[in-house]
Amino acid sequence: MADIDFTKLNRQQKLAVFLICIGPEAAAEVLKQFDDAEIELLCREMSTFPMIPEATQKQAMEEFSAIVASSVGSALGGLPFAQRTLEIAKGDYKAQSIIGRVGPVAGSSVEVISDIAEMEGRQIFNLIKHEQPQTISFVLSYLDPAKSAEVFALLSPDLREEVVERLGTIESTSLDLVSKIVRSLGKHFDSKVRPAFHRSGGVRAVAGLLNSLDKEMSKNLLARIEERNATLGAAIRKKLFSFEDLNRLAAADLQRVLREVDSGNLAISMKSASEALREKIYAGLSKRAAESLKEEIELLGPVRLKDVEAAQDVIIQAVRRLEEEGQISLDSESQALVA
Repeated sequence: MADIDFTKLNRQQKLAVFLICIGPEAAAEVLKQFDDAEIELLCREMSTFPMIPEATQKQAMEEFSAIVASSVGSALGGLPFAQRTLEIAKGDYKAQSIIGRVGPVAGSSVEVISDIAEMEGRQIFNLIKHEQPQTISFVLSYLDPAKSAEVFALLSPDLREEVVERLGTIESTSLDLVSKIVRSLGKHFDSKVRPAFHRSGGVRAVAGLLNSLDKEMSKNLLARIEERNATLGAAIRKKLFSFEDLNRLAAADLQRVLREVDSGNLAISMKSASEALREKIYAGLSKRAAESLKEEIELLGPVRLKDVEAAQDVIIQAVRRLEEEGQISLDSESQALVA
């Protein structure tokens, strides 16, 4: 790469160079102070600097010496750096959303997939049912969990296992492969196909899919995946989250979740909760709030199971959102749970 004239860079370019020099962890802390629009611009700039020469590193560090963080070991930039930094700063979900807009020639390929995502589940199934498992998993990775589960349920049992395994191991899809897949699927649309950067799937996508499936199907499928690929199965199980798994949250994280939850929903959701979980939730509330919640539960009387499950699902979605935003962690040591 040609030398960079640091003195001729604008402010955003200089900051992008500095963020690359201090490494993804420290850069992520800096990015947390910006809004998404500013982050997108900075990531676009970072992706244009695959390598920072030593002389330029020195200039950047000198100019930003007042705010230099502890990590100064990284000088490799480019799109992977921007993506890794975003994941640390904003979580996988927002990182995927932002990086998809700053990658090279992003556009019509994603538009084709977006068109597919708008179709009915049966239509999507008819479109991809004769495709290879890798292509099917690629398409499922773009769908919301409910629609992904609808399409997935239409696949044959043997194909399901292979698709889930492929979906769980998706890290990044090469531009050539994206182009090939979209050309194959895009013939059904009036779109001019160009390759685009894509990163999707992974353990989180599989967990979302399994949580949206029938519980028995989800349980059996996970057991089979664990037989086929123990490492992947363990990672998926760690990301799966049921209402009882509130037990495995750290106390501070549980309190953060409870602040997001309507007391009415919480009361209904606890009608089927284990005694251990009830006690943990009460402990996460103030004494007054805990007493109020106990009274509200007693006043409810009998509640239909589907209403309890609906209330629990609202709380589970809140947990997932907070985890995606990096406000809580699901990676605490798991405790033994009562089924």
